[in-house]
Amino acid sequence: MPDSASIVPAVASPASQKLWTLPDRGLAVFHGHPDVPRLFHYFLPRLIAQEKPVLCLDGANRFDPLLIARFSRERHLDAAVFNRRIRVARAFTCFQLTELLARAPRLLEKFPAQAVVVTALPDLYFDEDVREHQAGASFRRALEALAVLRALPLVTAVFTDAASFQTPRRAFFAQLVAQSDSVSQFIEQEGRLALVPNPPAPGAAL
Repeated sequence: MPDSASIVPAVASPASQKLWTLPDRGLAVFHGHPDVPRLFHYFLPRLIAQEKPVLCLDGANRFDPLLIARFSRERHLDAAVFNRRIRVARAFTCFQLTELLARAPRLLEKFPAQAVVVTALPDLYFDEDVREHQAGASFRRALEALAVLRALPLVTAVFTDAASFQTPRRAFFAQLVAQSDSVSQFIEQEGRLALVPNPPAPGAAL
């Protein structure tokens, strides 16, 4: 994992800085680096500073309270401020992640987040212990749940390393991208990580 000094845009221009933020609404997909399921943490401080609560559906099991505590110290904030504005629900199988996505609207009634972060989608659905038709059926339900979230006045951001997997189920990633409103890819430039926008998927606009 790159250290915190390298987790910044490679070019510190207003345009590049804007890329390291989440859109206000819609479905955004981030991919392109093995540690993408952890990189979502670096989007959280800006959201917290804007007083935007975040619901994290963590299929990668990468949520790091120690990193959150470091962010709060660096910004001279009480860690409780971060903790009050973040809720985490973990999934350890593709079926659990699908259920969390389906339940998300009800979770949002109790915790009115303005951003939903999802990790390991569709990575969890590549599990070879799950039969092909079961994984496919569960993933279709997940896409339907994402469509419901996409219609809400918030952003749903998916952080995935799916593109690095060698599996016939990588078609799930293409289906996710086709349903998204924006796609961004992490790339390494001179020892730093940068985000570049991918071309929008056909028919993906709201």
